Amino acid sequence: MGRRFRDGRGRLVVPGEAGQRGAVVTVPLEIAASYRARTKGLLGRDSIEGAMLLTPAGSVHTFGMRMPIDVAYLDRHLTVLSVRTMRPGRLGRPRLRSRHVLEAEAGVMAGWGVRVGVVVAVEAEANSGHSA
Repeated sequence: MGRRFRDGRGRLVVPGEAGQRGAVVTVPLEIAASYRARTKGLLGRDSIEGAMLLTPAGSVHTFGMRMPIDVAYLDRHLTVLSVRTMRPGRLGRPRLRSRHVLEAEAGVMAGWGVRVGVVVAVEAEANSGHSA
């Protein structure tokens, strides 16, 4: 089942690798679900603490960005389809099954364990709310 999110804050939960009990990574998350929030995204920022979830989204661009970013394309079940690092001024190719896009500072996603095939979880804060 697909999920619908609302603008707000939450946490990105990345499961640990098999064999590493309790190695779950939790990252602060900004959720950009409205057209306005998705359009603004990370434009004009020099950094981000944690990650930003653009939803719904199938592709992104980095025109007007000040920093390179890691981009993870997620399907409707929050399974990572692809992870790329994009420099400013680039247009990302749309991913066929992508429903959500995660953005973070370049180089951090590998350390979090965000890689193809991993299923992440999004926990929206109570005041952010989300409906299934």
